[in-house]
Amino acid sequence: MRKFKEFIIEKLILSCGLASIFFVGVIFFFLLKEGLALFQFIKPISFLLGRNWYPISEPAQLGIFPLILGSLLVTLGAAVISIPIGVACALYISEIAPGKLKEVLKAGIELLAAIPSVVLGFIGMITLVPWVKNIFHLPTGLTALTGSIMLAFMAMPTIVSIAEDALYSVPKSYKEGALAMGATHWQTIWRVMLPAASSGILAAVMLGIGRVIGETMAVMMITGNSAVMPKMIPFGFVQSVRTLTATIAAEMGEAVVGSEHYFALFAIGIVLFIISFAINVTADLFLHREKTRL
Repeated sequence: MRKFKEFIIEKLILSCGLASIFFVGVIFFFLLKEGLALFQFIKPISFLLGRNWYPISEPAQLGIFPLILGSLLVTLGAAVISIPIGVACALYISEIAPGKLKEVLKAGIELLAAIPSVVLGFIGMITLVPWVKNIFHLPTGLTALTGSIMLAFMAMPTIVSIAEDALYSVPKSYKEGALAMGATHWQTIWRVMLPAASSGILAAVMLGIGRVIGETMAVMMITGNSAVMPKMIPFGFVQSVRTLTATIAAEMGEAVVGSEHYFALFAIGIVLFIISFAINVTADLFLHREKTRL
């Protein structure tokens, strides 16, 4: 009976794994079915590199290059803010914080990850948007910088949690050996712990970036939703932008089924799917790099 139960459980786990792959494949197939129909009306290069997004004009102008740049700009800003702070927090929790404080901080990080994005977007509208407007003397605080700050706040729980797990999984003998050879606590962290956990930390960073790329509601609420070409860095950060995800969320309800606009939104979904898939595969490769070497 025990072997029979184990057999059933193994098959259930296998079925769940196969079902996950099947559902992802079905979603991608549906996106391809609807999105590729767009290229009957417009060339792929014109869609990806076009500078104008006016889907309801005559004729429709369906260039998503400003949307891609807006997404990349917001993601870059969020990464610059969240990566150093997130890794530093993970180091403090893993290597410096005392036992009781460590548990409190870990619980707080997990609680931050549970806050709905629409709530964070509303908080950003009330507090962050006026602050950015007043600090930089802008006509509006709905900018890429505002989105970057809020998305960095949203990405940090992912980065901190996974990076802390990576640091915790480093064999204790590494740290004990470094201390026994006369290294200080900081030297041990910098030259032993961080390199040993580099794969896990890089995976945490990539998954945090994936969280930022896929965010919708908070970005739609605080970045201005202006589908124009961003200026050069750093001036583009104080300009209103629109991201790929916000475009789908804002316009899908208004698109006529079967129209060029409708197909274009599904084509944007294909682009997002490919970007997210590439980020997750890259994170998985980093995560298993050390195991492959061993």
